[in-house]
Amino acid sequence: MVQTEIPNNENSEYVSYCGLYCPDCPLFSGKVSDLAKDLRKELRRVQYDKFAKYISKFPAGKELEKFQECYTVLGILMKYRCELGCRLGGGAENCQIRECNREQNLNGCWQCKKYKNCSKLNALNALHGNAHRKNLETIKKVGIPEFIKGNKNW
Repeated sequence: MVQTEIPNNENSEYVSYCGLYCPDCPLFSGKVSDLAKDLRKELRRVQYDKFAKYISKFPAGKELEKFQECYTVLGILMKYRCELGCRLGGGAENCQIRECNREQNLNGCWQCKKYKNCSKLNALNALHGNAHRKNLETIKKVGIPEFIKGNKNW
């Protein structure tokens, strides 16, 4: 029998209701956030703002007029970090998929008879394409432990 219940092990809690695997998310790893923080720190250390202001007066450095904008965006990137999976309180606060699963007392969409045509899952299409639906099929077919071991779509 295929195990579609959430097993009690370290990684299974990161299988989201929608079929995505939280450790595959760039926000979960924090790598982008950490790199943005390190880059801002280095830009301050070398006073790159002064260089950008000076060099932006010349045709070759014109784009550096937007240096402060870039620095601000790096600050925003630092904030996008999710250290918890959606089952543990991470992810979007108002996730309709999580709420739907909890209301129906499901471990994930793979246990729902309607998931193949679920409009709530469509909210993920812009960012994930069809990855979450493929993962749901895999979980339904091979179970959570094998899904975690195998190739996952993001």
